[in-house]
Amino acid sequence: MNEGQINVSWLPQQVKNPFGKVMLSRHYSAEGRFTFTSHDSGEHTICIGTNTTRWFGGNKLRVHLDIQIGEQAVNYPEVAAREKLGELQLRIRQLLDQIEQITKEQVYQRQREERFRLVSDSTNARVLWWSLGQTIILILMGIWQMRHLKSFFEAKKLV
Repeated sequence: MNEGQINVSWLPQQVKNPFGKVMLSRHYSAEGRFTFTSHDSGEHTICIGTNTTRWFGGNKLRVHLDIQIGEQAVNYPEVAAREKLGELQLRIRQLLDQIEQITKEQVYQRQREERFRLVSDSTNARVLWWSLGQTIILILMGIWQMRHLKSFFEAKKLV
């Protein structure tokens, strides 16, 4: 068996978005390739498996996972041949894709910044209320101790 091949009857494959919704679900033969486009930012889950149940003594399984995102995922010589683009037109296409990728990255960073700001504000509010609660409990305990000591001293006739 070559190391680059997978000798199993099928490979199930699933891709889930950050909300747990299945974006792609397919079964592949010994070799497969898949692409997907995500419109949601966040952590995506890719699940790859095999139908074999043997732990030892079975065939070796090798998985090569090459994740390409953005404009790196586009094969520009293939696009140029398919759409019959000249060198200048291809370069313009590449630059437009780079601009689009930069814009998407800026939107993603704004979303992350907004989430971080919301979490920070929530944490700051909770810390404020926790410290106010501790201060109130401390003051109440001090008042209770002073009253208790005053009644103790009056009972012992020290005051």
